[in-house]
Amino acid sequence: MKEIIKINNNDNVVIALKDLKKDDYICIDNVEVKLKEDINRGHKIATKKIENGGNIIKYGFPIGHAIKDIDQGEWVHTHNVKTNLSGIKKYDFKQKLNKSLFENEGMKFKGYRRENGSVGIRNELWIVPTVGCVNGIADKIIQRFTAQIGQPYIDNMLVLNHNYGCSQLGEDHISTRTILGDLVKHPNAGGVLVLGLGCENNKMDEFKKSLGEFNKNRTRFLICQEVSDEIEEGIKLLKELYDNMKKDKREYVPLSELKVGLKCGGSDGLSGITANPLLGKFSDFLIAQGGSTVLTEVPEMFGAEMLLMNRSKNEKIFNKIVHLINDFKEYFIQYNQPIYENPSPGNKAGGITTLEDKSLGCTQKSGTSTIVDVLKYGEVLKKKGLNLLSAPGNDLVAASALASSGCQMVLFTTGRGTPFGTFVPTMKISTNSNLFNNKPHWIDFNAGSLVEDKSEEYVLKKLIGYIISVASGEKVNNEKNDFRELAIFKSGVTL
Repeated sequence: MKEIIKINNNDNVVIALKDLKKDDYICIDNVEVKLKEDINRGHKIATKKIENGGNIIKYGFPIGHAIKDIDQGEWVHTHNVKTNLSGIKKYDFKQKLNKSLFENEGMKFKGYRRENGSVGIRNELWIVPTVGCVNGIADKIIQRFTAQIGQPYIDNMLVLNHNYGCSQLGEDHISTRTILGDLVKHPNAGGVLVLGLGCENNKMDEFKKSLGEFNKNRTRFLICQEVSDEIEEGIKLLKELYDNMKKDKREYVPLSELKVGLKCGGSDGLSGITANPLLGKFSDFLIAQGGSTVLTEVPEMFGAEMLLMNRSKNEKIFNKIVHLINDFKEYFIQYNQPIYENPSPGNKAGGITTLEDKSLGCTQKSGTSTIVDVLKYGEVLKKKGLNLLSAPGNDLVAASALASSGCQMVLFTTGRGTPFGTFVPTMKISTNSNLFNNKPHWIDFNAGSLVEDKSEEYVLKKLIGYIISVASGEKVNNEKNDFRELAIFKSGVTL
């Protein structure tokens, strides 16, 4: 295994691929350099002297500037680097599109074709509470129903618990109703019981109207205050849905029906070298098959946003990306918070120094494809190809937003590790082999082998095969562990 890697020929830093010790010698640009201090895996080392005020170059772009002189072989991190980012910018449309390196191979997976033509990769029975007050009742209904039927003939049964649906105003109220409506119509759900209390401001009759077209054979509604025994009534309605779902069968469908969310969390210095570029390759591959991918985490686009803007399909999409970026910056300003208060403590410990550093690694998950649309929070996919989605970087909120947009699964890269999963299969992809080996009950796929002994072509082919298997029914760790979360974005007051 190599000791260091230089990502771009123009970089003035290299990345340690393993823990290095003070006084060790490493070869930088064919010169033996003695390390000034211990350097942990994922952290940066100066390839030459960088003067105070000089830019730190990584991925071929500035990720900040030196706040004091940095010698060759010295550790480059938060103690001697500061971000270059500040304020809200104006942008010019400078389109630069890329030709796909992949061809349509006519690949298929086995999914559930729904009556409206959409495709699910799971056939699950969901209870969707309209308000957090009934979470406990929903849990009790599922428990009692599961005890009655024994081993189910479907993929899973779960309650999509959340804390909202009442005491909300304005955009928060609309966002909650919109996200819950997305769940009712999600193709991974073969049946949905919408469970209300009866006095919440997310009123059942208004919620039904907000759904528009939905499959009435697959959906039931129950208001707890209007029946004498809500548990028994809920079990009765679940039985109706369950009996209908038992008839559903997987069938071969083209890979163009796959919609995949792209997410990272607990990133480290290898995220932008292994796992995120690997997802970028997969995104380009899937789009070449006619499928769709969605990139979110808007605050983690700051500093790399122009690379995305230049790949806009047209000027209209470019302007939507500009609004996506600047609207989120205005959100920070509105609450008197620093726009660039990122990366997190865990990111820094893993070797990420500034937001530019994080963003340039994060956005690699989008590959090189043309961006065809920009979605508002809660909006559902309309165009096949690469989409951007408005949502924060928070793992739970962002992954829930990706799933709500219609993604049947989320690919989640991590260098630090997390057990989290949202309500669709959430595949964890490690940036380094140590994490994969230490947390096999969390991590589903290892991208760390890319800096060890495996070629990019080999690892990508293996990932594609695994994703098709998961789309066809193989469970990932968050499903095996029953770690499922729904987190709805909240920005306003609570009554």
